[in-house]
Amino acid sequence: MYFEIFRQMRKQLAQTEVWFDAAVTAAEARGFKADAFLDCRLAPDQFSFARQVQIVCDTAKQAASRLSGVDAPVHADTETTLDELRNRVRAVIAYLDRFTAKDFTEAATRSITQPRWEGKTMSGADYFVEHAMPNFYFHLSHVYALLRSNGVRVGKRDYLGALSLRSP
Repeated sequence: MYFEIFRQMRKQLAQTEVWFDAAVTAAEARGFKADAFLDCRLAPDQFSFARQVQIVCDTAKQAASRLSGVDAPVHADTETTLDELRNRVRAVIAYLDRFTAKDFTEAATRSITQPRWEGKTMSGADYFVEHAMPNFYFHLSHVYALLRSNGVRVGKRDYLGALSLRSP
């Protein structure tokens, strides 16, 4: 189960390439550099576009790490350009591509903790359902929404990407 869900996270991360390309096109058409999007926010107290992308990446890689026991790559959160954010997304995709279903055989019963949980733990199953997946999609949706709210032409198909449709 976890492997399949990480495949979906990987797919969604890959969709950001489409969004980033659309951001570049929109910026060029309007006469500014796409890097200007990095500081955009939906509200004054929310994270910027760049931070939202970083958190999406961190959530995916840390969830895979915590549920598999494999160390995640470390990123310094120093991206200042759209190309640097692309590289980070690509690095996380490459990390997720290393996993097989076998890597997650004990994921549900692992004890998961984080520093901000002040010594408390969750089972791997609860962590994934209650924290990792909602956090991933929350920040991914903000990345998408920030671009949409700033005039980037992306739609639901761009969000979902290719579907595994079959003929009857």
